Amino acid sequence: MPPGILTLADGLAEKATLSPANTGFMLICSALVMLMTPGLAFFYGGMVRVKSVLNMLMMSFISLGIVTLLWVLYGFGLAFGTDTGGVIGWSSDFAGLGHIGLTQLWGTTTIPVYVFAVFQLMFAVITPALISGALADRVKFTAWALFIALWVTVVYFPVAHWVWGDGGWLFKLGVIDFAGGTAVHINAGAAALGVILVVGKRIGFKKDPMRPHSLPLVMLGAGLLWFGWFGFNAGSWLNNDDGVAAVAFVNTQVATAAAMLGWLAYEKLRHGSFTTLGAASGAVAGLVAITPACGAVSPLGAIAIGVIAGVLCAMAVGLKYKFGYDDSLDVIGVHLVGGIVGSLLIGLFATGGVQSDAKGLFYGGGFGQLGKQTVGVVCVLLYSLVVSYVLAKAIDLVMGFRVGEDEEIAGVDQAAHAETAYDFAGAGGGTTARRTTALGETPTKKVDA
Repeated sequence: MPPGILTLADGLAEKATLSPANTGFMLICSALVMLMTPGLAFFYGGMVRVKSVLNMLMMSFISLGIVTLLWVLYGFGLAFGTDTGGVIGWSSDFAGLGHIGLTQLWGTTTIPVYVFAVFQLMFAVITPALISGALADRVKFTAWALFIALWVTVVYFPVAHWVWGDGGWLFKLGVIDFAGGTAVHINAGAAALGVILVVGKRIGFKKDPMRPHSLPLVMLGAGLLWFGWFGFNAGSWLNNDDGVAAVAFVNTQVATAAAMLGWLAYEKLRHGSFTTLGAASGAVAGLVAITPACGAVSPLGAIAIGVIAGVLCAMAVGLKYKFGYDDSLDVIGVHLVGGIVGSLLIGLFATGGVQSDAKGLFYGGGFGQLGKQTVGVVCVLLYSLVVSYVLAKAIDLVMGFRVGEDEEIAGVDQAAHAETAYDFAGAGGGTTARRTTALGETPTKKVDA
């Protein structure tokens, strides 16, 4: 949803008709973006310890329920309704999505309002889910659910309007955010930092090993994210008529590959190994960084963005040990840093020949676009950080945001969901082991799962 999308057909709005091809394309892209939230759940779920797997999965899945209903009731209207002061939107026709014609088109595009609304819904769903990775192992599920509802209402919906809404102040300023570098990734990363400052560190942080329990799940999640991200980015042009979506698709693949290689190279030089976790994290870092830029740069620019993001994000994940904040699954290191890198590098690598004529410094555009990108980055980061901290603090004072010490040590899965991810009893572990003799099964000794 880059600046200028609503003016692509200036002067032709009267002639715009519903395009079955573009409508089908956008419905497929919406489904791809929806798949990213379960993909994120697997990505995060594999990275936590066994005792918190289900809770990590549910922290993403619950967003599908809460945000979907809020989006229909009022979220779409706040984000994309008639502008008020560049800060927020509203349209009574969008409340409950009850007064929209079946073939009513979105702006000057050739897709129905319903299609645009459901595509944007999937962005709204995954953004708070991204935050959850920073809070693994230690928060109350009810407090998290309440935080999602409040956060999307006072942070995500307004910021989406700033960046993508017709009349939003960052939109009018000319900040380029093709698919969510500021509205999604910087927004979520800054929010993660704000909540971490309230809930504090996990018990045993920097002392106990907290290794991923299932790297295959991590790789599966990363693969689903990579797959779904093509809909996330290419679909954000809202049509498939002029080749811009194709460039966004190519740049998404190229930057992700480059970031994965950049992360692995740094990892090898710094730690001596190429890890599967590094490959998955590097790929996600590249996806994050190219999100705002995929419609503004060439494939060569995408390579540069990917490599830079891969290396810088790999360096950034270690900052939590230096500064003492417990970002459990590196939301800040990957999403906040990756979003900042991708958003700012538009000011250097924008060619002026894809989504708009805005050029970066390296293409003769001077510092103008870089300045606009910096304003967008700083304002979204500060707003999300401060408001997220206040919301988390209020929830903590009212009902407590964090589980008790005993529950955290035992695992949030049992405390919050009365379930465990894996039943080891059937595999002969965690209960009484038996040996078979000619006289039948004989109990031997207790073994740990």
